[in-house]
Amino acid sequence: MKNISLAILLLIGFISFSQENSQSFSLEEAIDYALENNRKAKNAARDIQAAEQQKWETTATGLPQINAAVDYQNWIKQQVSLLPGELAGGTPGSFIPVAFGTKQSMSATATLSQKIFDGSYLVGLQSAKVFLEISKNAKEKTDLEVRKAVINAYGNVLLAEESISILKRNIAVLEKNIFEINKIYENGLGEEESVEQLQITLTGVQSQLNNTERLKKLAYQMLNITLGLDLETKTKLTDSLSGLADYHSVLGLLTVEENVENTIDFKIAQNDKISKELLLKLEKSKALPTLNAFVNGGYMANSQTFSFTTDDQKWFGSSLFGMSLNIPIFSSGMRSAATQRAQINLEKAQDDLTETQQQLKLQIASAKSDYQFALEDYENKKQNLNLAERIEKKNQTKFFEGISSSFDLRQAQTQLYTAQQELLQAMLDVINTKAELETVLNITPKN
Repeated sequence: MKNISLAILLLIGFISFSQENSQSFSLEEAIDYALENNRKAKNAARDIQAAEQQKWETTATGLPQINAAVDYQNWIKQQVSLLPGELAGGTPGSFIPVAFGTKQSMSATATLSQKIFDGSYLVGLQSAKVFLEISKNAKEKTDLEVRKAVINAYGNVLLAEESISILKRNIAVLEKNIFEINKIYENGLGEEESVEQLQITLTGVQSQLNNTERLKKLAYQMLNITLGLDLETKTKLTDSLSGLADYHSVLGLLTVEENVENTIDFKIAQNDKISKELLLKLEKSKALPTLNAFVNGGYMANSQTFSFTTDDQKWFGSSLFGMSLNIPIFSSGMRSAATQRAQINLEKAQDDLTETQQQLKLQIASAKSDYQFALEDYENKKQNLNLAERIEKKNQTKFFEGISSSFDLRQAQTQLYTAQQELLQAMLDVINTKAELETVLNITPKN
């Protein structure tokens, strides 16, 4: 009984472990999971948090700053000064060595400083806001790319699974055909070439199946990486390739408004232009004066021994207020050169923004064209598969009736297998080209 109980506990533990290390996803569930767990997406979110902290760090440099310091000094050999001897009744022209002050001293001070005017600080505040916006746009760009990568990886897994299923069915049919034609040949009613022709076809399909099974493993691993899972996680997909292809056949997407200004790539290029404008402002602000103020207070004590912690130690207080005005006057053309360089970089950024706008229009038109072709090709490949199935079926009938040759049957079978793979690829192309178009248009529909 103890052994049985132990076995049951081990079995329950193994089942629980297997469930924890396997996950099931529809395509939309996979996308949502990746946006939370993909490593690039997580780091992009961390970049936003870092930008928020940097924004406050920049803001805080213009707010009051308080610093404190404690200094302790102990003369190992005290410095001496020479006094004229006649001051102490000595011989004129002689000198008396005298050590001033005590051997040990300690001071404690606190300083409050405040910027009153600094042009670079004002530009820094604007830059911090822009940097935060850049980080948010980078996160949006990353999410779009992660979404597209998940769709591609998910589709590749389904393509491998569907291909394996079809190849296994084809192998079963071929093995049945070989068995039947071999019986005919053994009875002297057929040619050996007929068996050999079918055997060549079977060998090719088996080789393709072995390769596809290896590719399936790699496709699952790529999907796991994209989702942010461990490489060897057992992942199960609940959508089918044909179902996704039909669902993603959306003709309305071909007529969607092409608003380039709303695309993430345009926003990123615009961020770059604004950054260059701020850098130009920064260089110009360096020609402005800066004004800072401070006030400090402290106490100092002196002693021949370390008695600073005793109650009878005397401490002497002091306080100071001051202001500092720094006026740039002449830099030998350094500031002028830096300003001109910033102006040149701004002009480059403006041209880059215009170029990005034109490129995006071309990308959108190209993505629409690719998607439209994928939709049309999908319909054509479905029709082609129906025709190839009918042709192959007719050739099988003719072959076993002795009307056509094994070469004709092999050609019909090869044509069928090609049509099967082309249809699967056409399904995948519909899904991927739609994802590409949505990425370019900055569209993230929720199914």
